[in-house]
This record gives sequence, C-alpha cells and structure tokens, in this order.
Amino acid sequence: MSPPNSAWRSRRRGLLLALGAAVAAAALVLGMTSGASAATLFSDDFEDGNSSGWTTNGGSWSVTADGSRVLRQSSTSSDARALAGTASWTDYAVQARVRPVAFNGSNRFVAVLARVQSSTSYYYLALRSNNTVELKKLVGGSSTTLDTASVGVSAGSFYTLRLEVAGSTLRGYVNGALLAEASDSQWSSGRVGVATFYTSASFDDVAVTTGGGTEPTPTPTATPTTEPTNPPQPNAADGWASVNAWGQNGTSGGAGGPTVTVTSASAFLSAIAQSGPRVIQVQGMLTLPGPMHDVTSDKTIVGLGSGSGLTGGGLNIGLPIDDDITAPPTDAVHNVIVRNLNFRGWPDDAINVQMFSHHVWIDHNTWTTGTDGGVDIKRGSSYVTVSYNHADGTDKNMLLGHDDENSAQDIGRLKVSYHHNWFDDTNQRNPRVRFGDQVHVYNNYYNDTGNYGVASTENAGVIVEGNAFVNVDDPFHLGEASSGPGRIVARNNCFTNSGTGEAGGSVSAVPYSYTLLPCAQVQSTVSAQAGAGRI
Repeated sequence: MSPPNSAWRSRRRGLLLALGAAVAAAALVLGMTSGASAATLFSDDFEDGNSSGWTTNGGSWSVTADGSRVLRQSSTSSDARALAGTASWTDYAVQARVRPVAFNGSNRFVAVLARVQSSTSYYYLALRSNNTVELKKLVGGSSTTLDTASVGVSAGSFYTLRLEVAGSTLRGYVNGALLAEASDSQWSSGRVGVATFYTSASFDDVAVTTGGGTEPTPTPTATPTTEPTNPPQPNAADGWASVNAWGQNGTSGGAGGPTVTVTSASAFLSAIAQSGPRVIQVQGMLTLPGPMHDVTSDKTIVGLGSGSGLTGGGLNIGLPIDDDITAPPTDAVHNVIVRNLNFRGWPDDAINVQMFSHHVWIDHNTWTTGTDGGVDIKRGSSYVTVSYNHADGTDKNMLLGHDDENSAQDIGRLKVSYHHNWFDDTNQRNPRVRFGDQVHVYNNYYNDTGNYGVASTENAGVIVEGNAFVNVDDPFHLGEASSGPGRIVARNNCFTNSGTGEAGGSVSAVPYSYTLLPCAQVQSTVSAQAGAGRI
C-alpha cells in the first residue's frame, strides 16, 4: 500500500494543528488526575533550571544537564545534603532518580532522606559503593543501620531510590524492588532530602507523595506491574538499554563529559564526531548535508525546547558495514542517547543503528517525512530502547534486521524495547523484525496504520503487549513478503475498529522490570506524552 497522497496529508496536518490545544489540555488533565490514591506533596525535575525550594548543607550544588536537567552535587570531598518540604509532613514516600558520578574511596554513598529534623537527624536510604543498600537513621550525627541488602552499584548509572515512611514502618526500594524494611518510631514527621557522602552525584525527578507504605512490591524481573494510572515518563534509559551486557551497564550517554550547545550544522557535526563523553544540546532546526552522519560512543544528543532538530540528513550510530564481522567488536559504538529532536526530510534513514552498536536510547523524538526508515536497527546491534517517539505519517517506519541472509550477525542479538511510541498514520514496519529475540513491543499507540503494524519473521521472538490499535486492519502477523514466519506472543492489547492480529509460538520473558499501562489508557496517555517537546 502506498502512503497517503499529499493533499490528504495537508488536510490531516491542518486537523492536527487544530487539535493541538485539545491535546495539550488533555496532557494537563492527565497530569492532574494520575495517582488518584496518592496526592503529590512536592515534585521537582529541575527543568526550570533552578533549585528553588531547596536548602543545601555542604558540597557544591547546581542545576546542570545530565541527559535532562538535574540537581548535581559535584564535590567528592564532603558530606552534603539538599533539603526540601515542610516539617509537618508525616506519612509519605520520597522518590528520586539518582546517578552516582564518582565515589571518593570505598563505602561511599548517595541517598534519599525522609522525616528530616535537621542536617544531622533523619531517616535515609543509602546506595553504597560496596554494592549494598542500607536503610538507616542519623541521630545527632550518629548513624544506625536498620536493614541492609546486596545490590549492584556502578558509578555512571541511574537508580530509582524510594523511601516510604508510614507510622513506624519504613521501606526502601531500588528500581522498584523492595530491598530494605524496618520499624522505628524515632520521628513521626519531617522534611525530605537527597544526600551524598564523599560522592559526586546527579539527582532528578524528585517526587513526594502521600500514602507512604501503600506502594505494591513489583517483581524485579520480566513480570510487569500493571498501573491503573499514567506512569511518569522516564528520564533514564529503561528496557533493553538498561541491561548490563557487553561491558556496558545501562545507557548514560554523554554524562560526565562537557555540555555544548550547537546552533549550526558544522558545530553539530564536529561535536558528534569527538571522542569521549559529551552532552550535545541542539538549538533550533539544523540543516545537514545528506545522507547520514556518524555518531561516536558516549554521546547524549538532545534538542532544546520543542522546535529543535535536524533536517536534510540523519544520524548513523555504528561502524562501517563489514559482513565478515560476526561478533561484537571491542570498538563498537555504544552508550548513545538521542532525545527531543525533530527529524525532517532525511534522504536515507532518520536514525540508523548498525554493526553491533549497543546501549542506545532513542526517546521523545518526532519524525515526519523522509525517504526511508525512521529508526532502523540492524547488523547485530542490541540493547536498544525506542520510547515515547511520535512517528507522523512515515512509510517504512522501523526496521529491525535488514536481510533474511544476515543470520550470522543477527541471531541472538537485536534485543530492542519499543514502548509508548505513537505510530500515527504510519504505513508499515512498526517494527518489522528479523531474527531479534526477545523484542518487546508494549504500550504503543497505533492509529490508522496503512499496511500492517508489527511483523515477526525469520524466527524472531516478539512480545506484543498492552498496545492500543485504532483503525488498524492488520495489527500484527507472522512472516512478511519472502521472509519466513517468526514468533509472536500477544497479550493485553486493545483493538478498536481493528483486526485482532496473528500470533503464534513462544517467547522467553524479558529480563528487566517494567510498568505496564492498561491498554485502555494507552491512546490518551501516549498521544499526550510522545514526541519532541514533551520531556
């Protein structure tokens, strides 16, 4: 099936512009009504560029960029705290994303604090450099360990720490898993905070909600937690991009390197070619020469605002093609983040990931018209997450595995998560998969799909879960064109004026934790949150 004609597309874009205000209003409503059982007492994602509402003690604190804006404590030679909130708060949960940047010695830590009385008295959940998490209290500067557990801790990786206090019950979570629990009645109320002990660190997405102790314990494996309300959008790589593999623990991009803002194509191309970690902020729409331009390892490429991006050319994340290489080379491109960019008028692919590139996070981008794919992932690449993107009218949208004859490079690889993407009047390849196993396609919104949604071929293993299909005749099927069938496990999907899809075979569970939104909520949530300008 060919893409819609230009006249139809012009009329459609007019409708989208007319609906823009309504979508924005829906996003506000969704934000206000999520979490009906728990009220938000305080939240800060630091995207306003300041730390208003926080008081600090020790260390060197500032708001800086680390993928997104974060509160950074940059000293490794002090015991430092930043506090917020009011002393009257009683039962609540305080949660933050935390990334230790550097530990100065052994047994150092980063922490979240609850029921803070002063800079020397509070409860805290500490993630320590000796691979432990500890639930503790500090009384007049003297600490007591209430509970402890083993957990892998690496500098440069983000962790979600959550400390719940309800009456005398204290619970500590790391990445959604309950690891520490104790009973203590030293204090019944107090402020919140974050802290470091001889450690530099980034803190982001701090949230304090009422109802401490009511959070269910999610299974820290492939079994999802189903949330009845809209989950927060991630500010760290999740899914396959978060998995420790191939010598890389998660995906942090250019974190720890310098931040540069580029306003010209020449400056942009120079920045993405530099060696070493670097955060590259794109200001405005940059016109690139075609077709694609190489990105080196350890880079974060992020657009500023809602109107920044690239036109005329795309990004290549990977080494030059070499069919003789059948195992990941040591110099494979890795640890790359691409966020909040608009892609227009690309002559080949908007984003191409190839030649065993790994740990890549493609998040909150928008692509419209281009010659070939929106995001193609191929030639042994793996540990990639594609999330919260808006594919607007693309024909050959997302290819995973480029050729039926490429089994030597692809079998056992091409591990990719696709979640919370808006496949908006796309035609095909959403994604089209060869060989990849396990490929996780969950909580995506498909509307008015032309040819088909998901195709699993060449014995690929695809999990299609919790998606919303609206006006999609062929949501998913096995085999495609001359490619032999793959395997699809389909569950918890919603179909509106759509077919029911073709599934078959078995697929192993993915090894990471994830939160599954009920499919009835996917359309409103994803259409309000996906795309550039919505992080």
